Amino acid sequence: MATRDHIRNPVEWVWDLLKETTVAAETTFRSVRGGDETRLTAPPQVQRIELADLRDVLARGFSDFGTYRTDVIFLSLIYPLIGLILMYAAFDYRLLPLIFPLASGFALVGPIAAVGLYEMSRRREQGLEASWADAFGVVRSPAFGAILVLGLALVVIFLFWMLAAYGVYELTLGPEPPISIDAFISDVLSTAAGWTMIVLGIGVGFLFAVLVLSISVVSFPLLLDRDVGLYTAVTTSVRAVWANPVPMALWGLIVAGGLVLGSIPFLVGLGIVMPVLGHATWHLYRKLIAH
Repeated sequence: MATRDHIRNPVEWVWDLLKETTVAAETTFRSVRGGDETRLTAPPQVQRIELADLRDVLARGFSDFGTYRTDVIFLSLIYPLIGLILMYAAFDYRLLPLIFPLASGFALVGPIAAVGLYEMSRRREQGLEASWADAFGVVRSPAFGAILVLGLALVVIFLFWMLAAYGVYELTLGPEPPISIDAFISDVLSTAAGWTMIVLGIGVGFLFAVLVLSISVVSFPLLLDRDVGLYTAVTTSVRAVWANPVPMALWGLIVAGGLVLGSIPFLVGLGIVMPVLGHATWHLYRKLIAH
């Protein structure tokens, strides 16, 4: 006998929702903790690299971009679009001092945007087909929960950067908002307070950039590659950076310089710069971590 469709009452609906939430929480917790086997083994071994290795990873990044350029440009155009929307909103004179922090803040959340690119490079490395749809395959990764948590952490760091940047403005040119764009540019470039804001802003931004580079440059690709857990991924990333201070400092400058160039004009160049850097970061991870 066929059974009728059952319409859940509110109690059943809430109970099912609680069960689904519990399963999702357990999956995320396991992802953050890592698999039992990997947690009981030695942490990934960090390798030293040379400056010449950066040239090689960039070449590989361009190679991956050349293979997938139609797909990755399609994916990456969303980031200039989001940036332009944010910057348009910031042209409210009260938010005008945040335009540059918004643009430079892309470097802080860039690793989140690049996770799909890491997946495409990983698939190409294994000889598998890859397209823009495969970039979303990270949601099926055992480490997706850890990736999500780390991504949220970077968003929080970005928000703190915005607060810090506005605080620098209030200490120097503030607290009154600019009366016009021209007046704001003039104050920044032709007054002592404006130059103080520039120096303090660069110094504070440098600290945020070092923090994000240290915790994310290896951790995101490592989580895609191995079920190691969030703590191991982040600490391995920090160890890799501090074991290679000069190459990683140069890599940070390459990323920052690329994002600046990609932001001119109107952030459109990010549609090329971000995928190249994203693919290159996967190959950088391969050189930094022994396999």
